[in-house]
Amino acid sequence: MSDESSTRRSKRLKTGPSPTSSSASSTSVSPMGPFSSGRTLRSSRLSPNRHSALGSPMMTAEEIAQQESLMPREPPSPILIGKNVKDGKFVVTAFTRKDTINACMYLKYYGLRKFWTAYFPPEINSLHLYYMIRLLGFQLKDREVLNHISKNVEEWKANKKYTISYADMNDPLDKKFTIRLLRNLYKAINKVLSTRLRLMNFFTIDHLVERLEKAKRIVVLTGAGISTSLGIPDFRSSEGFYTKIKYLGLEDPQDVFNYEIFLRDPSVFYNIANMVLPPENIYSPLHSFIKLLQDKRKLLRNYSQNIDNLESYAGIEVSKLIQCHGSFATASCVTCKWSLPGEKIFKNIRNFEIPLCPHCYKKRTKYLELYERELDGEEHIPEWFDQVDKDTIKSFGVIKPDITFFGEPLPSRFHKTVKEDIFRCDLLLCIGTSLKVAPVSEIVNMLPAHVPQVLINRDPVRHAEFDISLLGYCDDIATMIAQKCGWKIPHQKWDKELTNKKFEIKESAVSVYSVVSAD
Repeated sequence: MSDESSTRRSKRLKTGPSPTSSSASSTSVSPMGPFSSGRTLRSSRLSPNRHSALGSPMMTAEEIAQQESLMPREPPSPILIGKNVKDGKFVVTAFTRKDTINACMYLKYYGLRKFWTAYFPPEINSLHLYYMIRLLGFQLKDREVLNHISKNVEEWKANKKYTISYADMNDPLDKKFTIRLLRNLYKAINKVLSTRLRLMNFFTIDHLVERLEKAKRIVVLTGAGISTSLGIPDFRSSEGFYTKIKYLGLEDPQDVFNYEIFLRDPSVFYNIANMVLPPENIYSPLHSFIKLLQDKRKLLRNYSQNIDNLESYAGIEVSKLIQCHGSFATASCVTCKWSLPGEKIFKNIRNFEIPLCPHCYKKRTKYLELYERELDGEEHIPEWFDQVDKDTIKSFGVIKPDITFFGEPLPSRFHKTVKEDIFRCDLLLCIGTSLKVAPVSEIVNMLPAHVPQVLINRDPVRHAEFDISLLGYCDDIATMIAQKCGWKIPHQKWDKELTNKKFEIKESAVSVYSVVSAD
C-alpha cells in the first residue's frame, strides 16, 4: 500500500490548512443538508461477518432483502464542513431526526471503525467532532467550548444560499477544547453502543402484521402474564405472588425460591408451593397463539420463564421450547438426584407435605434422629456424624420440583440454544413479562440491531426499547393480531368467543398502543 493511500485511509485531526478537495476551493451549495438522502447498502457491502449480520448463511434472497430493508443506510458522503466566503465563519449543515436515528443505527450495526470511515472525511478538525456529537442526538453542555464554537460557526439556514470554501481549514479551537470534544464524543458513542435504538420503518400494527406474515424464525419470550387469565398469579404485580406471601415476614419474598434457604429448610418453600402449583391440561389463547406460529412453521423458539409447563399442554414441541427457569414437569431428589415426573409430588404439595426420596429415606431418618440427639446434648454420637453437614440436614433426601431457584444455574440447553438463536431470529415477541430477571431479560440486548422487537404486556417495560408496544391483556392482543392476519387460533374459545371479538386500539405514544376489548 502506498504512503498516499495510507494517508487517505487514516483519520487525523487537522491542525494546518488543507482543503477537503484540492481541485475546487469553493462551490455554491443549495439549501439542503448532506444527509437528506441515502442509499440502501447492497449485500456485498454488509458486515464481513455474514453470519452475525444476516443471521444465517442459508437464508433465501427474499429473507435477506427483508432484513436489509431494516438496516441503516450509508450516508451519501462524509460530513462536509466549510467556510462561508462572505463572513469567514464555518457552516455546520442541518440534519433531521431521521439522520440522527440512521447514524446511531449505522454505528451500532457496523461498529465504530466502519462508522468512522463512512461519516468522517480523511482529515477532520474539532468542528467535525462537535457536529458528530449533535448528529448522534446529544447536546454539548460545556459552556466554554460552546462559546468558542459560537464565535466561529453559523448554523445552516434552509432558505439561504451559501458560497462555501473548503480551503484554509485551520482548526478554530484550541487543542484543550478539542480534547474535551473528543471525550464528549466518546461518551456519546459508548451510550449509543450500549442502548438499543428503535427501527425507523417498524412502528405500527400494520408493520407487525406484515412482518408476521413474512417471518420464518420468530423468537417468543414469555413470562407469567400469559397465564394470569387462567387464575395463575404473576410474581411482581400488586396482585402477584410476592405480594400475597408478605404475611410470611420474609426480608425478601423471593427467598421462597432461594436455593440456599431451601437446603437449610425446605418447609419455607413447601408452605407456599401449592400457590404456584399449576393446573393440569389447560392453557390460554395466548399459549395457542404460540402453537399457531409453530404450526405455520414460523416459530424458531419459545423461551419461557414460566414454571407451569402449560406450553406442553398447548402442544409446543419440546424442540421448540426452552423452559429457562425449569418447570413442575419433573422433580428430583436434592441428595441422590433421582428423577420422577412432577405430577407424582403434586398431592404432597397440595397437602403441604415435604416429598421424600424413597432411596434416601432410611439414611435421612437416621441422620435426623442423630441430629435431634445431638441437639439434646447427648454425648454418645458416632464420630462419623461430625462429617455430616448439619446446615442442610433438613433437606437430605428431599424431592424438589425441577424449577430453577435463585442460586441455581439455568439449564445448559438455554445457554447453548440462545447463542445460536439470536443470530437466526427475524422477529422477537416479548409477551407477559416485565424483563426483571437476568440472564433471560438480556435476550433483548443480545439480538442484532435490525431485528424488530415487539412487547405484548399489560404494562410498559421502560428499561427496554421495543419498536412496538401493545399494552393490554395478552389473550386480547393475541386475538386482535390473529384477526388482522386472517389466522385462526387453535383454541376452544376461538369459534365461540374470539373470532368476532371487537377491540378498541389507541396509540397512546409513538409506537405504543393500548388494546382493550370493546365487547
